[in-house]
Amino acid sequence: MRRIAVYGKGGIGKSTTSANISTALADRGLKVMQIGCDPKADSTKLLAGGRIPTVLETMRDNPDPELEDMIHVGENGVLCVECGGPKPGVGCAGRGIIAAFEKLEELDVIDRYRPDVIVYDVLGDVVCGGFAMPIRNGYARDVFIVTSGEMMALYAASNIAYAVNDFTHDGYARLGGIIQNSRGVEDEDALVDKAATEMGTGVIHRVRRDPAVQRCESRGMTVVAGEPDSEMAASYRELADKIYSGSEDISGGMRLED
Repeated sequence: MRRIAVYGKGGIGKSTTSANISTALADRGLKVMQIGCDPKADSTKLLAGGRIPTVLETMRDNPDPELEDMIHVGENGVLCVECGGPKPGVGCAGRGIIAAFEKLEELDVIDRYRPDVIVYDVLGDVVCGGFAMPIRNGYARDVFIVTSGEMMALYAASNIAYAVNDFTHDGYARLGGIIQNSRGVEDEDALVDKAATEMGTGVIHRVRRDPAVQRCESRGMTVVAGEPDSEMAASYRELADKIYSGSEDISGGMRLED
């Protein structure tokens, strides 16, 4: 079992990247579960053909929910989960993620579905307790950071890398590398390479700008499914293979340790 967390600044394209990674791995015959850890609950939108009910919404509607109410089968059989968040202006989004994780663990989501790969798609503007939960509590093992050459994206990436390296010392997650989601910034490759070196890691893949992404998103699909023969789909498949081969096989329950 691979447990992978994809972090990045809001709006950097991590959910699009995560969804294409998930469906590409599922296309290889793997059983994949993607868990969205963002109060916007839009991580699995391209996989599920639209927004799905979140764990927190389900818990609010039913104090004793069934696991099947929270798991939705999407593109290529990817198991889609959205943690969700509190109502706008009410409550703490990070605490909402903690509550969602606790409920999923209580209902034995991993033992029930036995995925080969879990992809956690996590908002990384601020690595607070809730948003750090996938790495802080040992749910995810390998962390990949999505960034562009833009200043604020690199700033967020640096903060995330700092947090991951702290947890690495405690035996939890480890930083697998940087995914460059290119935005056409001047000298972008050099800027991202320099930042990666400062973070003590490397760039594992560069996703180039391509209108295929927008075309497929307008149809509510990933590029891997919407334009499978395109160069962009091939790039996402290559990225998925790199992430799979560069991550560690960890079997067992939801946590690495109690």
